[in-house]
Amino acid sequence: MPTNAKTKAKKSAERKSRNASPKETKMAKERAVSAIDLLEQDHREVESYFDEFEDLEDEAAKGELAQKICMALTVHTQIEEEIFYPQARKATKDDDLLDEAVVEHAGAKKLIAEIEEMEPGEDLFDAKIKVLGEMIRHHVEEEEQELFPEVEDSGMDLEAVGAQMAKRKSELMKEMERA
Repeated sequence: MPTNAKTKAKKSAERKSRNASPKETKMAKERAVSAIDLLEQDHREVESYFDEFEDLEDEAAKGELAQKICMALTVHTQIEEEIFYPQARKATKDDDLLDEAVVEHAGAKKLIAEIEEMEPGEDLFDAKIKVLGEMIRHHVEEEEQELFPEVEDSGMDLEAVGAQMAKRKSELMKEMERA
């Protein structure tokens, strides 16, 4: 059977991945993600959670999904504030847009804390999830329509920042799962 360039390249990649240590493979995956791609993946994930929540009737299922929403947003805001926003601030010099994002995060964190103290079925539980969803959708729209294009135009090393963020996200998820 004749081999072509694609077949040779595929076999070479398979050999390399078999020979790579798990740590090298994990590092390669973390390096491959753009910071913006990682944040947009998080945005889509949490948006789907909010959509799913709207259709739920069962209080236990609402409680589980509310926990997922709060954990996802907590990790997301933390990696943005620790890594992405400082780098974006340096790269874009757009303090106004980033200051607004930080204030929006503070409002979301306050609501997350309130939700985490509640039980499904309590007065205002569903309303707080709904309002949080609206706040997050507004925040996501501003980031994706205004901040991300500025960051892309700034020349910021999105892959390097994405690798830092992916690593930190993984650490935070492990910490929260243990708690």
